[in-house]
Amino acid sequence: MKIGLGHNEFRVSGILAMMDLEEKHETGASLMVVGLGMWLMDLLVVTFLPSGIVYGHRATFLGIIGAIGVLGLILLIAGYKVRGKSGDD
Repeated sequence: MKIGLGHNEFRVSGILAMMDLEEKHETGASLMVVGLGMWLMDLLVVTFLPSGIVYGHRATFLGIIGAIGVLGLILLIAGYKVRGKSGDD
């Protein structure tokens, strides 16, 4: 039983510790879902790539595809790490 005034430290018989683990697990899962959603948006951009090439905006579309792909990958990795840390505690 820990009761403290500093840095939100108020744990009574591990109940809040379990809530922290569940919260980290849910946060990690949410980040992974958002990362997958970013990749789905990336597929939507790829769908319109041929029309962009026709209008001469190939570099713009490739830049957008790369940026969204990297952002989705970063979110997936961050979500996986958060979920992994919640299982170790």
